[in-house]
Amino acid sequence: MSDAPLIVRPEVADALSSGTPVVALESTIISHGLPREEALDAARGFESLVRGHGAVPATVAVLDGHMRVGLDDDSLARLVEEDLPKLSTRDLPIVLARAGSGSTTVASTSFIADLAGVRVFATGGLGGVHRGAAQTWDESADLKTLSGVPITVVSAGVKSILDIPATLERFESFGIPVIGYGTAEFPGFWLSSSGHRLDWSVPDATAVAAVMESREQLEMCEGIVVANPLPVDQQLDPDLHDRALAEALRRAEEKQVEGKDVTPFLLASIVELTEGKSLEVNIRIVENNIRVAADIAVAWARQ
Repeated sequence: MSDAPLIVRPEVADALSSGTPVVALESTIISHGLPREEALDAARGFESLVRGHGAVPATVAVLDGHMRVGLDDDSLARLVEEDLPKLSTRDLPIVLARAGSGSTTVASTSFIADLAGVRVFATGGLGGVHRGAAQTWDESADLKTLSGVPITVVSAGVKSILDIPATLERFESFGIPVIGYGTAEFPGFWLSSSGHRLDWSVPDATAVAAVMESREQLEMCEGIVVANPLPVDQQLDPDLHDRALAEALRRAEEKQVEGKDVTPFLLASIVELTEGKSLEVNIRIVENNIRVAADIAVAWARQ
């Protein structure tokens, strides 16, 4: 590589140097999580929502062999128009060496945002431990990465296609604090609650910023997961959710779907079985998390 692999958009760099709040956003939601005809408007809307809550958006991606923190509109469009691979942390050195491009997952977004000095990140849901992981060892790189990157991630928990109790155990094993935002229960992504209790909760963004400050003082490198549930009246209908999940899991077993194909198969099945309602909830989840992340970034900037 002839050029520096990390490029921070000037607006984001200026915000970081001046102490203006910044919120990182992942690009996999744009390139893989939404229908192509809706994705660019959604990406623009996510960035606009960050700005509306007093922070600077920093969408993260890898383009032409550079890790980019903050994208212009042409770059956002590339995420939608080009058939880009999804990149986790293990993929970064290979793609950078080949001057390639790709969208970033929670793990790689967290890693790259940390390199730039961004401390708050809004996503939809985190990866976790997959069902049957005792046999397959199938576990998201999000968990390992967050054990070594001091970023605060606002998410709606993990999707119910995963093993939620095992995921919470792995958070504990890795020393990653999980804090309920106005709740004592871990959210279930499409559902406001997974039914699993949390040890800690906070009432507002100022309280999260105080936890971040304590982490800085202790020089700890673990990330903080802020578990932010959708309001109950915005969640997916629980009965519809349970029926769709059971059928999606049945289909996956019947077709013997394995490995990295399991998650996209289950998610696509749930979109079909809910007649697109799960996708509508996905958008509400990201928007809800962005609002909270921006509030946290503003509170953190005041520390």
